[in-house]
Amino acid sequence: MLQIQLEMGVGNTPLRELKNVTALVRKLAADGKGARIMVKDEANNLSGSFKARRAAISVWDAKRKGYKGVIAATSGNYGAAVAALANRLGLKALIIQECYDSKMIGQPEILEKQRACEAYGAEVMQLTVGPELFYEHLRLLEETGYYNASLYTPYAIAGVETLGYEIAQQCREQFAAEPTVVVATNAGGGNLTGTARGLLKAGLENTKVYAASVDLSGLSMASDRDFNKKSFTTGHTGFGVPYSTYPDRSDVPRNAARPMRYIDRYLLVKQGEVFYTTEMLAALEGMERGPAGNTSLAAAFALAQTMAEDEIIVVQETEYTGAGKHPMAQLSFAEEQGIQLIVGNSEEEIPGKNIIMPDHPSRIKVRYLDMERLHKSTLRHLIPEDGEISDSDMEYIAAEIKSTVDETTRLIKEIREEA
Repeated sequence: MLQIQLEMGVGNTPLRELKNVTALVRKLAADGKGARIMVKDEANNLSGSFKARRAAISVWDAKRKGYKGVIAATSGNYGAAVAALANRLGLKALIIQECYDSKMIGQPEILEKQRACEAYGAEVMQLTVGPELFYEHLRLLEETGYYNASLYTPYAIAGVETLGYEIAQQCREQFAAEPTVVVATNAGGGNLTGTARGLLKAGLENTKVYAASVDLSGLSMASDRDFNKKSFTTGHTGFGVPYSTYPDRSDVPRNAARPMRYIDRYLLVKQGEVFYTTEMLAALEGMERGPAGNTSLAAAFALAQTMAEDEIIVVQETEYTGAGKHPMAQLSFAEEQGIQLIVGNSEEEIPGKNIIMPDHPSRIKVRYLDMERLHKSTLRHLIPEDGEISDSDMEYIAAEIKSTVDETTRLIKEIREEA
């Protein structure tokens, strides 16, 4: 996979140490605390995000199998990657994108991604919010006979394994150390799944993998009313939580993205904290990047203050930025939708009502989702309501939540008692 990606202009991206951000962490942390923060700069890929790793393997497979084109349903970064790499191999690309609410109002970040898809030569089908995204995807696959370049096929997830593998190799070569924690922004789950698998293949069995999402509790991503009340199109709890606990809701029969198998902790950040971190990265490190990776960076900034100075946190991706992804465009759009913009205590932020930019970097906090609750939610989709579970099935189920058979048995007993 590494060779295939390199031949297509993908991968081998730099691992950068954020020395100035780390210095700020140490000013806020107790003595001896303040882990070093590194970032894997995936904006250096063709199309500007880690999604090029997924697209490269899928498009390569489509080409070798003789398909004339590829189809993907995506909010945009992946669509841009599929379009760019399909064009490179002489294939057509059809991207199906959920863009608008029922008033045909689209978020600037989504429209920026649509522009990128079209710039790379794709035909883009734009839809309003609702269940028709995957329906149209499946219908057009049958109608066109194109290759299913879904985000969630084994090829797409395998393409991200090189990212985890490179992180391991670069940490060893550049810093003679292994990361204590790798933080991955979590939405559909493929980013975290692929990266974690790559880390394991490189031998990093002791490195913890933390998910990070923007807290959009209370907003439904399938709701026309709520669709434009969020200020992030991905990397938020509206995708990250339900797709983690029930991955097989996607557009393939068995989703290869199964993040609960690899998540050690799940961190939450606020919208305002991500905007603040985006500006901080640009001001302190001269790196202007989009919001997806900065979700993990906001979490890492707070987490680093709780860890020892000799430990390393890797933020495992960045994405390109553009006019529609810039904080000013997103904040202006939020204000137009009636969202109040405030500078103050980000802990008081209410999704859909306000966005609170921290008035001091110390406001950025570590918040942990309850992993037992997530495990139980996952198990409810896996187990029968009653009856015995075979030993082999129990081993599989335990692996699905990264747990032991004994602990899984306890959780299943509690679930059945609660029912």
